[in-house]
Amino acid sequence: MSFDHKDTPKVSAALLFLKQAFKGTETDYTTISIRRAVLLMAIPMMLEMSMESVFALVDLYFVGHLKESSFAIQTVGLTESVLTVMYSIAIGMSMAATAVVARRIGEKNPEGAAHAGAQALLIATAVTVLLSGVGMFYAKEILLLMGASEPAAEHGKQFTAIMMGSSISIMLLFLINGIFRGAGNAAIAMKSLWIANICNIILCPVFINGWGGIPAFGLTGAAMATATGRTIGVLYQLYHLFRSKGSFRMRLTHFGLDLPVIRSMVKIAVPGIFQFVIASCSWIVLARLVAVTGGDEGSAGYQTALRLMMFFMLPAWGMSNAASTLVGQNLGANAPERAEASVMTTVKYNVLFMVLVSAVFFLLANWLVSFFTTEQHVQSIAQTAMYTMACGFVFYGVGMVMINAFNGSGDTWTPTWVNLFGFWLFQIPLAYLLAVYVGLNERGVFIAIPVSEAAITVVSFILFKRGRWKLKKV
Repeated sequence: MSFDHKDTPKVSAALLFLKQAFKGTETDYTTISIRRAVLLMAIPMMLEMSMESVFALVDLYFVGHLKESSFAIQTVGLTESVLTVMYSIAIGMSMAATAVVARRIGEKNPEGAAHAGAQALLIATAVTVLLSGVGMFYAKEILLLMGASEPAAEHGKQFTAIMMGSSISIMLLFLINGIFRGAGNAAIAMKSLWIANICNIILCPVFINGWGGIPAFGLTGAAMATATGRTIGVLYQLYHLFRSKGSFRMRLTHFGLDLPVIRSMVKIAVPGIFQFVIASCSWIVLARLVAVTGGDEGSAGYQTALRLMMFFMLPAWGMSNAASTLVGQNLGANAPERAEASVMTTVKYNVLFMVLVSAVFFLLANWLVSFFTTEQHVQSIAQTAMYTMACGFVFYGVGMVMINAFNGSGDTWTPTWVNLFGFWLFQIPLAYLLAVYVGLNERGVFIAIPVSEAAITVVSFILFKRGRWKLKKV
């Protein structure tokens, strides 16, 4: 009976809280309790980002059971590595949109927020159309450049061409979700990724294996399913962007060119894009180094481990996105100390999450890898990579919150410089030294990843505590 009287109200309150988080009701995050604000933002953001990683995992699962699965797994992994450049542009633009939209919302100016979001969409669309065209026409050459063998590149070129050609959907998914997050409506961002992934999960077996009169497209079918799913997710976003019943609603009049706003957005986005291009290009170099020193099987094992890592890391990145929105809105409301407190609360929750992820990697690596490949040597390499990279997960959890805190304030240059020195002047030379000169091959690359991430996190935390980001104007 004690449960009925004491625990039932707590359970009811928790359920109401989760309902609010999932529904995305309009909330002033600058006045409610910091813990409540962080969790209201973090829960849908974690679920949103976990869905982004599901795209690659679903593709890996189905293509891992095709003939010549090592070619297929390698193609999916290498294409995703190249697409991280596109992700970098999308993330850079979305962080600029989040920072400016959140600042305007904090200033109680939803019209200015919608106008800023529209300008970001104009810029991003123009850039993506150009880059996706290049990717479509040079798909095979891209795979060869990444270290794939001639047979693997020939086998996977259609998959890569479709994925690169549909990158406009990738861009819009990231950017529009960044706009929604800045406005404080993380639930819509979450739902759009869920819809896109459900469509991908349904369409993958249909397009890959064939069903109901639809021919089997094999590896190419995985790209067709992913592109279709993402496009459906974008259509859902656009509907809510223009049909919202809240104070934040976009209209066609917001898309009139506004050069001062565009310059302001670009000023934030360019270093933000460089920030993630620096990081993603580092991962591309590491992927090629693994392919060269570990061969096709080493590359397939690394890509499997990397996709699993990203599946668990992206929810943590989603939680860290809460810091970005809360920093922007609280700075807009002239509450810098509350902004810092929100960041430290987010750090605490993210560290707890990453401790759990570390335990999963150490205890369940063999079981997780078995879902994506049946080749024993590939499984062994993937497990080694997972054990090694998991050693730095707690540092990852802290570091990504620091990065998003800087970006949410509009200070995108600080993490850009940290990434430049941390990845290109430390991680890559260390990986090359261990893999080639010490002779550890792909294992040397695995070791360099957590070591460099730990160093980046320590430097980022020191710079954050100095507090210069509190003075940034956008």
